[in-house]
Amino acid sequence: MNEMPETQQNRNTDHTKADNVTKGKSFSFLNGFLMGLLTALCISAAVYLITNKYAPVARLASSTPEATASSDTVLTKSVEGKIKLLEDSLKSYYLEDVTNEDLEVGLYKGLVEALDDPYSTYYTQEEMKKVKESTQGIYYGIGAYVGFDQQTQYCKLTGIIKGTPAEEAGLKAEDIIVEVDGKDVQGMTTNDVVALIKGEENTDVILTIFRRGESDYLKITVTRRKVEAPTVNYEMKDNDIAYIQITQFEDVTTGQFTEALQSARDAGMKALILDLRSNPGGTLASAVEIARQLLPEGLIVYTEDKNGERIEYKCDGTHQIDVPMVVLVNENSASASEILAGAIKDYGVGTLLGTTTFGKGIVQKVFGITDGSAVKLTISHYYTPKGNDIHKVGIQPDEELELDYEKYLDDGSDNQLERALEILREKI
Repeated sequence: MNEMPETQQNRNTDHTKADNVTKGKSFSFLNGFLMGLLTALCISAAVYLITNKYAPVARLASSTPEATASSDTVLTKSVEGKIKLLEDSLKSYYLEDVTNEDLEVGLYKGLVEALDDPYSTYYTQEEMKKVKESTQGIYYGIGAYVGFDQQTQYCKLTGIIKGTPAEEAGLKAEDIIVEVDGKDVQGMTTNDVVALIKGEENTDVILTIFRRGESDYLKITVTRRKVEAPTVNYEMKDNDIAYIQITQFEDVTTGQFTEALQSARDAGMKALILDLRSNPGGTLASAVEIARQLLPEGLIVYTEDKNGERIEYKCDGTHQIDVPMVVLVNENSASASEILAGAIKDYGVGTLLGTTTFGKGIVQKVFGITDGSAVKLTISHYYTPKGNDIHKVGIQPDEELELDYEKYLDDGSDNQLERALEILREKI
């Protein structure tokens, strides 16, 4: 989940979120010798699912003779010797300059990369600082949501925030990102691509875009600036039908949703459209708190780790939604948004409309280290109230309806939203 139940891979905005592995190609030359130093991290502190807190302590243990002699550790004397040999070779023969800091970070990242898990990653001190900032809904970038396109193996823009550099530059949802500043990004994770897109305020980034309907790639220059990304949008439609969109689940989302829902009730809401399309997920805490404002008494979601330990998240039912509801979902709805959508479907308190969701049914935790760095690891599966494991399967909507992208891109018409309004008008 990027618990991040992340992240869809944790789709991110163009800020890093605690939702994928940072596999930057700048460290690719280290992959062969990256199996060492992180074993010296003794992670001994309390761990938080990525809600709004991060485990602040975990000691960096020195490599003792006893530790290196152990048969159950990677950091044996043989491995230490090979690391030293490779380090000497890199410093003696590698064409470009390389620093000890670069090599050290490469070791840590490579050890986690060996898991071959796109949701586990090592964060440097600076990366972890950005992760914490991102959950507060403020960052420096272009103002676009980034997800991964399985078909092309490139990242794509899954949404554009209004009034941001991305919108002003003419970027659109479903644009495939082929290059960032001339660097081919095929196969790179969302975190890697987001890291390339982000940068200092008032600097430019050039995106090479593939857009359906265009005969050639588009090169679009965007100037970075401070972006305050709203995670909840609200408006009242005709017939007293409220529309609430959640773009992702961050620390600020629960409060924003609570305010929007109360405004809708104050305005005489008779039905609700909850739009989770292209929502990449985010923090489990936010998804659970929002679910508690909609669901009846009972289980919201539960997780199980590799030892079978089960953790349950429940709702007391005191705020159950009392009007008809349609939930819009699509193939980019992932992780935390699938937790909410899955629970709503299991309890039958809303109609799911759209296309089958992404299918990210695993949870990550962030383990903080005392030097300010951290490691995020996949630690459990999550299950809907009825016990459904949606990982790599997704949630099938009650009514399947593809978005007419051509009309949407042409004139902004939204056939899925129109169908939701039609369903609710019949139920009011």
